[in-house]
Amino acid sequence: MAYNAKIGPSILSSDLSCLGSECVRMMECGADYLHLDVMDGHFVPNITFGHPMVECLRKSVGQDPFFDMHMMVSRPEQWVKPMAAAGANQYTFHLEATTNPGNLIKEIKESGMKVGLAIKPGTTVEELAPWANQIDMALVMTVEPGFGGQKFMEDMMPKVSWLRSQFPSLDIEVDGGVGPDTIHKCAEAGANMIVSGSAVVGSDDPRSVIALLRTVVAEAIQKRSLDR
Repeated sequence: MAYNAKIGPSILSSDLSCLGSECVRMMECGADYLHLDVMDGHFVPNITFGHPMVECLRKSVGQDPFFDMHMMVSRPEQWVKPMAAAGANQYTFHLEATTNPGNLIKEIKESGMKVGLAIKPGTTVEELAPWANQIDMALVMTVEPGFGGQKFMEDMMPKVSWLRSQFPSLDIEVDGGVGPDTIHKCAEAGANMIVSGSAVVGSDDPRSVIALLRTVVAEAIQKRSLDR
């Protein structure tokens, strides 16, 4: 089993007026990577930020933090090269947003980034399956994308379990309503990359929350390896 527990705070939940220092604070609190939500006002109703912001953040925080770009955009093909140039490490696009996932996966790899493939709650995991061996990470949304602070959708966990059973070494990420109250369900289902917004970023003690999330996931991974 090649996967391990990784916690990625969603920086959209932080104080956007001082994003650089917030990114540094999260890394100092033990984050394994940073999850950056890009929304275009088309694929989802909200608008957030684009590659100029990513480029500034990269200059501000240095080369170390791993930027996982969650591209909630209608034309993911359009932003591959700009995001790579800006310093993104992983480009996670939505299956629902493209008619040619295979070509897009190839483009992302050629630009030097890792590939993430995301599905909304209404999309079946079987639709993602044909691409699973070509990607680095699958993202199972546990809320409808576009807004923070939504309630965790526990009925998405069978998707995670199915992916883990079919693709044992795949990185599987969950995003939406994940925190100390819901982490056990995610970990038991087989998720190993955990996006957490307000539960981590809004906490008085982000370090403790990150450590708790990681411990729960690591223990579930260990248990799974013993059970096999």
